[in-house]
Amino acid sequence: MERAARFRAARTPGATAEEDAELAAADDEVRQRRAKVDDEARAEYLVRDAMAQGKFDNLKYAGKPIPGLGEGYDPDWWVRGLIQRENLTGMGPKAILLRTEDAGLDVRLDGQHSEKQVRDILADFNTRVIDARRQLQGGPPVVTKIRDLDAEVEHWRARKAAAAAAAASAVPVPEQAQPKMRRRWWRRLRDGAG
Repeated sequence: MERAARFRAARTPGATAEEDAELAAADDEVRQRRAKVDDEARAEYLVRDAMAQGKFDNLKYAGKPIPGLGEGYDPDWWVRGLIQRENLTGMGPKAILLRTEDAGLDVRLDGQHSEKQVRDILADFNTRVIDARRQLQGGPPVVTKIRDLDAEVEHWRARKAAAAAAAASAVPVPEQAQPKMRRRWWRRLRDGAG
């Protein structure tokens, strides 16, 4: 192989027939050597060569478990992986979007201030789940359950009450640490303390 490489490098546009024949013989020799080596040995050689060059150093999952290994089979694993990798929001199959929205719905409800807002959000969510179940376009099945409005409102009230109780039971600030109230200037003048 080295000889063929040297001939190619030294070859000039006006090469003689003897040089061309020698180059062709070197190419044939290289082809014969490659044909004698089976694919397994070739792959082993390439892997060892890459390891020696350090191409496998600092890989992303080196020494770590492979993510998703051992989980149940999900036919839409590639869509979910794409959405997570690219941090996409608002696009994808309705079934997957509804699953992710369902997972974060309680947090969204806790941010609302009135029961009407909570009921409106839940009614909208349930409508979209029912519409997604009616689709005939295919895609992943919709397994997201609709939410019971009254039960969810009760859960919301309980979470609000627990948050209010936690805030009320917080450690009060001692009186010495509270800022002193200054009397207004006209009261100081009126009282004679100036």
